[in-house]
Amino acid sequence: MDGEVSLSFLQFMKTKSLKKDKVNIITLGCSKNMVDSEVLSGQLRSNAIDVEHENKKKDHNIVIINTCGFIEKAKEESINTIIEQVNLKQKGKLDKVYVTGCLSQRYRDDLEKEIPEVDAWFGTMELPLMLKQFNVDYKSELVGERLLSTPPHYAYLKISEGCNRTCAFCAIPLMRGNHASKSMEEIVREAEGLVKKGVKEIMLIAQELTYYGLDIYKKRMLSDLLKRLSDIKGLEWIRLHYAYPHKFPLEILDVIAERNNICNYLDIPLQHAANNMLSAMKRQITREEIEELVSTIREKVPGICIRTTLIAGFPGETLDDVEELKLFLKQQRFDRVGIFTYSHEEGTSAFEFDDDVPQEEKERRAQEIMEVQQEISFEKNQEKVGKIFKVLVDKKEAGRYLGRTEFDSVEVDNEVVIHSDKKLELGEFVNVRIVKAYDYDLEGNVVS
Repeated sequence: MDGEVSLSFLQFMKTKSLKKDKVNIITLGCSKNMVDSEVLSGQLRSNAIDVEHENKKKDHNIVIINTCGFIEKAKEESINTIIEQVNLKQKGKLDKVYVTGCLSQRYRDDLEKEIPEVDAWFGTMELPLMLKQFNVDYKSELVGERLLSTPPHYAYLKISEGCNRTCAFCAIPLMRGNHASKSMEEIVREAEGLVKKGVKEIMLIAQELTYYGLDIYKKRMLSDLLKRLSDIKGLEWIRLHYAYPHKFPLEILDVIAERNNICNYLDIPLQHAANNMLSAMKRQITREEIEELVSTIREKVPGICIRTTLIAGFPGETLDDVEELKLFLKQQRFDRVGIFTYSHEEGTSAFEFDDDVPQEEKERRAQEIMEVQQEISFEKNQEKVGKIFKVLVDKKEAGRYLGRTEFDSVEVDNEVVIHSDKKLELGEFVNVRIVKAYDYDLEGNVVS
């Protein structure tokens, strides 16, 4: 009997040891992190390692958490996720937990002491080292090869890494280093590969798009890159995210206006409008210069959708500054606005300031500012009723199709509820006549 038990146990252990590893990648934070996770998964897959993004089946035994360390809420989410996965490991449901990304880059020494159960920590630029954990080498010939975590019809494309700016509130250079552009040939090759896989929309991302090329070509080359990308057959939409307003290369506006497959869309984070705040934030631009730039953008690309991002509660911000920002929004009438409450980050120059606006007050100001934008958004959406727009079908939820116009990026902007008598394919473009408009979304019928 004892022999039978021992034999059964040995068979169980043998079966367990022969079970193939499966990796689950959990991505937190921004789209730049998402691209990093996609590149990692592509490298693992090419080495015959089973890997999934956000694996719902939970049949994996290894987890890699790609963390965000940008602001306090993001750091909390990252730490909570790490602890959650470590708890699963302690219960025997996972064999290994690895952590990478911005939080790991920034706080690795402290985290190793606080959460020793994590098997290994990696910085933002240590992909080859992470692959060593799986006894495989980084394959340079796979540059651009990614396992997409997005639906197959759109993808993010990172054109550079890091940032040379010194904005007072931002910790990104601490985690991502100085600006480093990818070569134009590499970007174009990657975009061509994505299109061959069925991608129809590419969203260009970087810490700062407009700086592209200065380091390797000694001049700003975003306009040249846009032309090269625009020439790729089958690429129907190119979208620009994160354009810095200071020394904005106006020549890209001519390219946007000329090329039909470059969306009339520009994401240009402004952060504030009061000059004393812009100066304290080290934004290198004044309100007057911002207004002139916005006017030029609209003049050169009529009908362009401008998205911006703002910060509420920066040290020293007064109620007068908030009122000035609200007036600025009413005057400029941006199409899309996002807002963050200020996060007091060690290592930034603003950390020397007294974080003198209580969190509750930061949130109240942010809400007050967004209420102004909500009214603007509603009014702008009402103007679209009765008009026909080209819409990309993104998904089907609760029996209805949801899509976006060229004026809307994924997750952060408006959606269009699409009514259709026939079945639609995800990734298909359809013409939609808008019949209803809400604060942030539209509703319409497919027209032939």
